[in-house]
Amino acid sequence: MADWFIPSVVLVGMAAVSLAVRRQGPSSLGFHRSANPWRLVGQMAGFAIAWTLLNVALLIPVVNHLSGQRQDVSGFADLQGDVGLLLLYVCAAWVVAAFCEEVAFRGYLVTRLTDVLGHGRPSLVTAVAVSSVLFGLLHTEQGWVGVVLSAFGAAVFSVLRFRCRTLWAPILAHGFDDTIGFVWFFFFGPAYGLW
Repeated sequence: MADWFIPSVVLVGMAAVSLAVRRQGPSSLGFHRSANPWRLVGQMAGFAIAWTLLNVALLIPVVNHLSGQRQDVSGFADLQGDVGLLLLYVCAAWVVAAFCEEVAFRGYLVTRLTDVLGHGRPSLVTAVAVSSVLFGLLHTEQGWVGVVLSAFGAAVFSVLRFRCRTLWAPILAHGFDDTIGFVWFFFFGPAYGLW
């Protein structure tokens, strides 16, 4: 857990200090009010369902077959059938994964990288790529398949941030995505893809 928890919390702390020093508010990291918050919640829940299906039907099997390995989810083995652990993991997913990771990587890191690299499209693409690779590397406990899948997911969540013009979009999508994954694991165990 410390592999991904500590760096995310450190980056969130850096974001808070950075905002205070710069005298900026959370909006500088992408926190913008949605015109229709409940619509955004519904859209991101729908996105998470579609993203999960795409992962299970295509991305996970392709990465498994190309690498000859499977994502190592043994760290979640105790979750299957344990209601208390499911509730703990879902809460942690929303607080640590959805909120902290998105603020740290899609909010703070992408924003600061574009401050350094410039605000044009090539700079934004570079910032998203760098932050996504770093995010993927935080998931080494899941093996290289987990690193690749996490990095790709991070890039997709970055697109959501800019497409929806708010950091709340990837926070919601990430939370729903992890919730779906944990509920699936609770009932059925690991999902290594449909083929």
